[in-house]
Amino acid sequence: EVDLEERLAELDLRSDSDIPDVPLPTDSTPEILKRALSGLSARWKNWWIRGILTLAMISVFFLIIYLGSFMLMLLVLSIQVKCYHEIITIGYRVYHSYDLPWFRSLSWYFLLCVNYFFYGETVADYFATFVQRREQLQFLIRYHRFISFALYLTGFCMFVLSLVKKHYRLQFYMFAWTHVTLLITVTQSHLVIQNLFEGMIWFLVPISSVICNDITAYIFGFFFGRTPLIKLSPKKTWEGFIGGFFSTVVFGFIFSYFLAQHQYFVCPVEYNSETNRFVTECEPSELFQMKKYSLPPLLQAVLGWETVDMYPFQMHSIALSTFASLIGPFGGFFASGFKRAFKIKDFADTIPGHGGIMDRFDCQYLMATFVHVYITSFIRGPNPSKLLKQLLILQPEQQLSVYKTLKSHLVEKGILQPSLRG
Repeated sequence: EVDLEERLAELDLRSDSDIPDVPLPTDSTPEILKRALSGLSARWKNWWIRGILTLAMISVFFLIIYLGSFMLMLLVLSIQVKCYHEIITIGYRVYHSYDLPWFRSLSWYFLLCVNYFFYGETVADYFATFVQRREQLQFLIRYHRFISFALYLTGFCMFVLSLVKKHYRLQFYMFAWTHVTLLITVTQSHLVIQNLFEGMIWFLVPISSVICNDITAYIFGFFFGRTPLIKLSPKKTWEGFIGGFFSTVVFGFIFSYFLAQHQYFVCPVEYNSETNRFVTECEPSELFQMKKYSLPPLLQAVLGWETVDMYPFQMHSIALSTFASLIGPFGGFFASGFKRAFKIKDFADTIPGHGGIMDRFDCQYLMATFVHVYITSFIRGPNPSKLLKQLLILQPEQQLSVYKTLKSHLVEKGILQPSLRG
């Protein structure tokens, strides 16, 4: 027992230097760009590479928006899988150095289990009429949570069976690594899709605000940055942080004004079982109807206007943009600390000048949670359409009971006459 305690004490004294180094990503910049920018300094070369690739990514993003909400969901799923892959690969390189089994296989198995659970919940919530027509899906939805738990339990038992003597601690480290990665990627991407179903504007404004803050903070920091912001990320400056904040708030306010004018962006995304496609058609809510607001006396004196016409959603956009520019960057700082812990510059080399997909989306996941909490706390009310879908999948006797209860309630309220026959 004494020897065991001594060995455990020695393990506790191990420093971060005992962690095997993760190989640095290679430079994936296309040769044509390298030749075109060969005469520039490293600083300006990185500027141009980042700028060109940023414009390319924004162009692809707009194309996917044009293709519709289903393609956006596939994009979110693809980004989720790639981010998960980048984080797990770092762990695998550390873990694989000990020649231990099953880590990568179990990591992907748990990813499938968690995605099955979350996407199954989404299908049950938003595709009820579609599910009602197919008996096989009815069985899967009815026992969805039990099946999900059974799948996870299988992976849990496989992990226990894979434990190897003398490496228990490392294996439990990696088990925790997998679950934290699932929390960061899968859970947050599920919230992104939930936000998208509330209307594309709840997807586009937050994501665009984070992108805008990332770009403008980089520009302000590149040209005016002098004062370091945080030790975890030495290239971040107060000038970039402050410049990014004001730019993002203005951008979010203006961008929201243009999006709020179109049903395609403001209506909740719903699945039409008759046409088998997603539709965005509705009567816009009060959030997206122009209203007149009185300006504070100070602004009246400066602008010469007493009132201004704007959409109520534009006021909410200020809250979203503020979070994206003040709190969102802490997701990036967290990622910087993570990379420093493993002595790497980027998560991967997927995007030249930017690093991996996770390097570009480290702030987006934090933003997704905030938007979901914001909607549920301040925006979302009862959803008659969703309630009706749930009623349609009830048994006839249950539907009749609901009808009688509702009729009795409306009669008591004086909305229906007692003589009205059902």
